[in-house]
Amino acid sequence: MNILRPAIDAHLLNSAIYNDVQGRCYYQSAHNNDLPRVVYSRISGVPDNVFAKNGETVLIQFDLFSAQSAGPQEILTMETDLINLMDDCVLTLSGGKLLVGFQRQGTVSMEEDASPLQDGSSIISHTCIDYEATYQSA
Repeated sequence: MNILRPAIDAHLLNSAIYNDVQGRCYYQSAHNNDLPRVVYSRISGVPDNVFAKNGETVLIQFDLFSAQSAGPQEILTMETDLINLMDDCVLTLSGGKLLVGFQRQGTVSMEEDASPLQDGSSIISHTCIDYEATYQSA
């Protein structure tokens, strides 16, 4: 993930999804409970070392959070903007690595009960979008 994280951070910066969440894009955990927000993390990684190439296939999950009181349009806009940005995206990787693919694997939506939010409500809309990223030595 050390190879992918700086590229994902740069790709998110000043994008539509970044603006949707007012810059609240985090890796692994949020720094506060403000909503809306995006938190992404590595779920798993599998070595992809075939035909004398050195690489990895990584499952990355993007978690989108919105107060239910904001209405369904907020989380739906966030989902659309993330998908438009990340589906089959091209990322510039460091360390002599080349991104071979970045494909969406699935989406799950749910509602969660949380401690009181800024607006006094407690229900969060939560959407998980999984991507599989594969990179190899260039």
